[in-house]
Amino acid sequence: MTDATARPPGTDVIPRPAASLLVLRGGGPEVLMGMRGAKHKFMPNRLVFPGGAVDPADHGAAVASPLRGDVVRRLEKAASPELAHALGVAAARELEEETGLSLGGPPALHGLDYLCRAVTPAPSPVRFDARFLVVEAAHVSGVLAGSGELDDLRWWGIEEALAMDLAGPQRLVLGRLQLWLAMSEAERRGQSEVPVLYQRAWEFE
Repeated sequence: MTDATARPPGTDVIPRPAASLLVLRGGGPEVLMGMRGAKHKFMPNRLVFPGGAVDPADHGAAVASPLRGDVVRRLEKAASPELAHALGVAAARELEEETGLSLGGPPALHGLDYLCRAVTPAPSPVRFDARFLVVEAAHVSGVLAGSGELDDLRWWGIEEALAMDLAGPQRLVLGRLQLWLAMSEAERRGQSEVPVLYQRAWEFE
């Protein structure tokens, strides 16, 4: 990533595509989160969901099962088919790298749903165009064992997490999660709009 001081005046960093995965246990009372270390350039010392930037290899990576059609349809509102695939792969890869939990090898993506999108505001020197995906813990396997990238990695009650000093995007995403949890499965799959966090306010695409 180019340092902010090296950019020509008046230009902004282009947001990097990224994916975060909200893993739910017990139907949604608990969500997997961890504290980002102090040395991170982006959101240090903040409680976050597992996730990270899309890698080039994610675009062509094999999967055991693809994303559902309704999820792909919503992702492709602002992503190519290749990027939509890569976002699902990145979510699975980051989950395993940061938590030890797995969607399989190759990953099975059919259990993922698309919650919302958030774009880091300009002129931040580190920017992401992050998609937040959701999966029930029944779809993951393995033993929870952090890589060291996230501290205090554990299952957090949603209200417990909201009581923390969360960064604005995480707080707002948890609010979207509460709305999603209140929907029926048919309502979730029938959504036509995607909530997008721009300049710290929700818009829809």
